[in-house]
Amino acid sequence: MLLVPPPFDPELDVALAAAGPTVPSGPTLADIAALRALQESAAVGCDPTDGGAFTATDLTVPGPEGAPGVPLLVVRPTAPSRNGPRPVIYHAHGGGMVLGTNRAGLEVVLEWARELDAVVVSVEYRLAPEHPYPAGVDDVYAGLLWTAGHAGELGGDPERIVIAGASAGGGLTAALALLARDRQGPRALGQVLMYPMLDDRNDSLSAHQMAGVGAWDRTANETAWTAVLGEARGGPDVPAYAAPARATDLSGLPPAFLDVGSAETFRDEVVDYASRIWQAGGIAELHVWPGGFHGFDAFAPHTTLSRTARAARLAWLRRLLAR
Repeated sequence: MLLVPPPFDPELDVALAAAGPTVPSGPTLADIAALRALQESAAVGCDPTDGGAFTATDLTVPGPEGAPGVPLLVVRPTAPSRNGPRPVIYHAHGGGMVLGTNRAGLEVVLEWARELDAVVVSVEYRLAPEHPYPAGVDDVYAGLLWTAGHAGELGGDPERIVIAGASAGGGLTAALALLARDRQGPRALGQVLMYPMLDDRNDSLSAHQMAGVGAWDRTANETAWTAVLGEARGGPDVPAYAAPARATDLSGLPPAFLDVGSAETFRDEVVDYASRIWQAGGIAELHVWPGGFHGFDAFAPHTTLSRTARAARLAWLRRLLAR
């Protein structure tokens, strides 16, 4: 059976075509070192203070037992609080769990912080393949424990912590919600899962449909999951804290916002995850953006679809925090 991928949004199609080979659809393990170097070069221009609107502090907090400390970037508005303790956005970066730092993807989160008068804590977790599962999710959980325990010192409200992430960071955020529920740890007010990486099996129709197409295809997905899980990838014994799509119980989770493009590898696993939250009696808002490829709004923020997606996330956060 011939699988025809959905078309890209016209504006996004133009942007992707203009980027050409600078956006590889299917990196392999051999490409990771070069991609990390490119990311480090791009991060040099990142200003977490947003021109002075925020103060930015790098901290290292206690890590999991027997593991190194966890680096956190804490970003706080410089202006006085508008209304008492601020909400806290706890952010996990993307990058397939093989790339990235706590400054990756910060632009979107700082936009929320400006609009919502929020504190941002962005976690830097250990990366695969040097540090396979459970290193990444354990680091993210350790960072959340510290953030919840010290929110007041940051001018934040420990009762209003929102956990958020995109791509691999979205998958880690989903795993974090499961882990916090099962360990009776800090309960987030909500979780924002932006085109999250949830399923190591890499065998959905959308994964096959988008093979070789777009910004993160089935080959890239297999590369990343193999780096994280090794030979266990796709097998019967992968835990839900590694790949949240494996969870059999999605009850008792914080309200979730999920979004994904219609023209990307993760589409089917994200739709299924939202459906199973509803089936478990939970709260979820799902958006499938027509013609969106993976990471489209970060890649081409000027396009109409990207602006619409970003506005929908911000609107959901406003409603969540107003409860």
